[in-house]
Order: sequence, then C-alpha cells, then structure tokens
Amino acid sequence: MPLSLAEMRRSYTLNGLQDEAALDDPLTLFRQWMQQARDTECAPIEANSMMLATVDSEGSPHCRVLLLKGLSDEGFTFFGNYQSDKGRQLAGNPNAAMTFFWPGLERQVRIEGQVSKLQARLSDAYFESRSEASRLGAWASPQSRPLANRAALESLMADTITRFVDQPVPRPEHWGGYCLHPQRLEFWQGRADRLHDRIDYRLQNGVWFRNRLAP
Repeated sequence: MPLSLAEMRRSYTLNGLQDEAALDDPLTLFRQWMQQARDTECAPIEANSMMLATVDSEGSPHCRVLLLKGLSDEGFTFFGNYQSDKGRQLAGNPNAAMTFFWPGLERQVRIEGQVSKLQARLSDAYFESRSEASRLGAWASPQSRPLANRAALESLMADTITRFVDQPVPRPEHWGGYCLHPQRLEFWQGRADRLHDRIDYRLQNGVWFRNRLAP
C-alpha cells in the first residue's frame, strides 16, 4: 500500500507549558529543557542536535544539522569551517536561526539572532579537546568544495596524517567557533488536538518580553 504522508500524525499528550511555568529568562528555561532532553530515556541520543539556517548572498536559505557545544549569557556556541558554505554565508549575513526538536518530549525551541566569531582562545581551547582524528579532519577536508570521489578525501586525510606525524595538531585559521546572540526564542510544547503551547520571547533594549502565541 502506498505511503500516505497526509495520514501520518500523532497526538501530543505528554505535557503542557503553562504561563506560570514560562520563566522570565528564556535562557534559563532553555537550560532546563536541554537538561530534561539529556536525562529522559525518550530523548534523541544527541540532545544538542540542532538545525542551523543561514542565508546566502542571493537571499536563498540553507539549513543543516549541527551540534550545540556551549551556552552562556552571550548566546549559543557551535564550531565549524569558516570557509564552508555556512561560514561564507555567515560572513556575508550574520542573521541566522536555530531549531531544536526533542520528539521524545514533544518539544521544539526556535532561536533567532546574529552570529559572531568566538575569540581565538576559545576556539583553541575547544579544538584541543577534540580527538586527534577530528583535529586532523579539520585540516584535511576542504568543506563544501567538490571532490572527485571518496578516495580523494581519503588521500587528503592520509597526506594530513603524514604532515603532522609525531607533532601536535594546531587549530587551522579557517576553523573555529561561532556564537549566536539570541534576539528571539520560541518554546513549543505539543498538546492534544493541535492546540499546542507556544511561548515567544523577544529581546528589546536588553529586556526579554514574553507572549503566548496561537498554535
């Protein structure tokens, strides 16, 4: 029988997001939700998985899955190749959006803001914490560039291993961290009959204002 996408649906009944549970500080609420996503057996293995959306010079949107690697009062931290498609897009237009989806908890968080590069010392510290293979990969991969085949990538990796044999692998200048400074966060909690809870936070003059949105 052909698969009917229109018939694929589920009822969300696990929880709700009452107004009194919506904290004044959305980053504190996000930390709570992230911890619950990490703790629950229903959560994805990588609760810090997120979708990052950027816009290129022609106004076309692009989206991919990354891992969140840090959260501070400044914002949300992730890492990557500055010369990749996303790196070039962020250099030309720092406006970006993130989405976290935790299906086991029937929750979603959307985040919008501007992205800036992390200080070099912070990128260095994170790079040094990565496995040697990951550090070598950051040098070997010309991210987002065309490759003739898989063998070409493996050859680049082999050359990189030879280059750094018996010596530390430093962070390449074209690789480092970013911080998305949030201007908006929306917390979505699935509810029955599609009457979902949506709590929207917007930053204005350094103060977070909160509203409930219709589902």
